[in-house]
Amino acid sequence: MGSSRVAVYDPVRPAGSLHLRAAEVLHGNWTGTSTVPSRGLYPHQWSWDSAFIAIGLRHLSPLRAQVELETLLDAQWGDGRIPHIVFNPSVPLDAYFPSPDFWRSSTAGRAAGAPRTVQTSGIVQPPVHALAAWLVHVSDPGLSRARSFLSRIYPRLAAWHRYLLHRRDLGGGGLASVVHPWEQGMDNAPSWDTPLSRVTPAPARSFRRADLDHGAAEDRPTDLDYGRYVRLATDYRDGQYADGTKGTEGFAVEDPAFNALLIASEHALARIARELGATGTARHTRAERLTAALVDRLWDPAEGMFFCRDVRTDELIPERGVSGLVPLLLPTLPRDTAATLVRTLQGPHFGLGESTRLVPSYDLTGHAFDPHRYWRGPAWFNTNWLVERGLRLHGEHARAQKLRGALLETADTSGFAEYVDPYSGEACGALGFSWTAALTLDLMHEAPEAVHSMTEEFGKGAKGGDRR
Repeated sequence: MGSSRVAVYDPVRPAGSLHLRAAEVLHGNWTGTSTVPSRGLYPHQWSWDSAFIAIGLRHLSPLRAQVELETLLDAQWGDGRIPHIVFNPSVPLDAYFPSPDFWRSSTAGRAAGAPRTVQTSGIVQPPVHALAAWLVHVSDPGLSRARSFLSRIYPRLAAWHRYLLHRRDLGGGGLASVVHPWEQGMDNAPSWDTPLSRVTPAPARSFRRADLDHGAAEDRPTDLDYGRYVRLATDYRDGQYADGTKGTEGFAVEDPAFNALLIASEHALARIARELGATGTARHTRAERLTAALVDRLWDPAEGMFFCRDVRTDELIPERGVSGLVPLLLPTLPRDTAATLVRTLQGPHFGLGESTRLVPSYDLTGHAFDPHRYWRGPAWFNTNWLVERGLRLHGEHARAQKLRGALLETADTSGFAEYVDPYSGEACGALGFSWTAALTLDLMHEAPEAVHSMTEEFGKGAKGGDRR
């Protein structure tokens, strides 16, 4: 697919417009079969990045959006997991750490069904994929049906959800657990500090951090954190990527955002099943059951937040992060829970519309807050996009519209930054970041009413059987 595909579905835009500049970012980061998050810092394909990127790409080229997801799913493991990185063999090994020779997916992952023809990591990322697939489909149903897009990827998405719901229910309460902070996507969030404290870090001499070649050390995870990340990944690899083992230093956490995205994607899978001739009832029912489990296990009504649960101690981790706000995305969230989350969002811990222009990744009053250090305070576009959808879904249209406007303005002034200072909007991390550009396009294209009605549909069930 050449560059002519980029704007084929789009009207002519004035030179220099936000729309065209966002499209240029995605074009510049396109490899021919997928989109890198950024050319320097992240030179491979990332799982949840590609899902968010596809959501934006559908406004430029629905075909390219489909290919983005298909390329990722081609690297799926036999046990159903979608790896968090698919490595580009043309990129030098020292361009990113951990590199393919660290993960050893084709050998260490053989028992779990890792593909032999492509190198991947062995951990996962949040399951946004079915939601992305449905949104890509509805952007051009004719093309989707002509290419049998949904019928080809539905079995893979179903296998992915089965893996999470069965292999990763480590707490026994119905929710999926992450076994590494990188799996949840918010790598160094303070929610991980307590469970990570049990992990003996890998020696500093045993690895070299390529991320510091592209980002300021004061904005990135610390060396101690990184040593623990490496130890966890090494132990998981050396255990042949088997799930369910409970070592003395193990890490297993039920995270609200990860599970909320799984629930949203279950609703989307129900819509896909209906499109393919089934009813979707079983999946809607499962999504509602998972929503109840989420509230039961992770909601703290006294604090007005969803918190992570440390599976090893079976205790909530009392750190307020944006992850605890993402369940606003869910259509069957109890009304009083949603209303409380909105109050928390506006209150002193997140300050949206009061002291901050975008939702920070961590509690403004928290002991670890830093407006520039990765997931310990800065605002990210993907989590803000999710909160914006959630606000609109639960009838908070004015607040959603204000957040939408702030996102578009900040994307414009920050050069589509990876993340920003939540107070000033100052750019941090990589510039020309793909999901920032993609979600900017989505916010520009989606009429607020369409967003509301489309999201609402995920909560509607039907009667009868379902495809599994």
